[in-house]
Amino acid sequence: MNFENLAYEVRDGVAHIRLTEPERANALNPALSRDLRQVMLNIEWDDAVKAVSVTSEGKVFCAGGDLKEFHSAGDNLPKLVSEMLTDFHGAIYKMNRMAKPFVAGVNGAAGGAGLSIVSAFDMVVCGESAKFTMAYTRAGVTPDGTSTYFVARHIGLRRMLDLTLTNRVLSAQEAEAWGLVNRVVPDNEVDAATAELAQTLADGPAWALGRAKKIVYSGFDTPLEQAGELEGVTIAESMGTHDGKEGIAAFVEKRSPNFLGR
Repeated sequence: MNFENLAYEVRDGVAHIRLTEPERANALNPALSRDLRQVMLNIEWDDAVKAVSVTSEGKVFCAGGDLKEFHSAGDNLPKLVSEMLTDFHGAIYKMNRMAKPFVAGVNGAAGGAGLSIVSAFDMVVCGESAKFTMAYTRAGVTPDGTSTYFVARHIGLRRMLDLTLTNRVLSAQEAEAWGLVNRVVPDNEVDAATAELAQTLADGPAWALGRAKKIVYSGFDTPLEQAGELEGVTIAESMGTHDGKEGIAAFVEKRSPNFLGR
């Protein structure tokens, strides 16, 4: 399937998504939102996909909402944005609920909706000159893109309020120290490092990695006993899978495991 604002390819168990509108700073608009929701459907229903890498062309990962397009909508803007967020938020919901790890590779800036979607990824690699900012209130609007859920959980309420109310710009090093990104690499290594991390995840025990992702997100918001019960059910189930049995056997036999992703 061809997409208007992104490229999509599956290789060796990894789905590679690349934002391809650098002349618009990969800004979010209705067309990109539709593409994101559709590509998430593709990933969800493709059993060949074990992990996902998301990168972008140009000097900006995603500059946030396309304010020029929003401005041209005139009085129809609230309706346009509401429809757009149905797709954009729907894409993020699917990404989060899927038992497949998603890795973002951020080159340049991620602002507004760009920062929002970055915060929803499971792991984030960024270049050493990357910048991160909320930017919403600078334009007189409020956050979207599930940032109030994910960013606040990654960095805490005080820091989230700081970013949201003052539009403070974080460097790559600050973003790593705050827990917003996982790895900082040289700018020219972002794409390769992102693909390599996604490939490592795809080559691993995919069933266990996917279920581990789900119980970590679930456990953050559930009572102790409920989190513990879900852990117990899931680890018992994992030990009945091929990879669970193989991983234990490989440890006992002091050899490398042969994971098949099931």
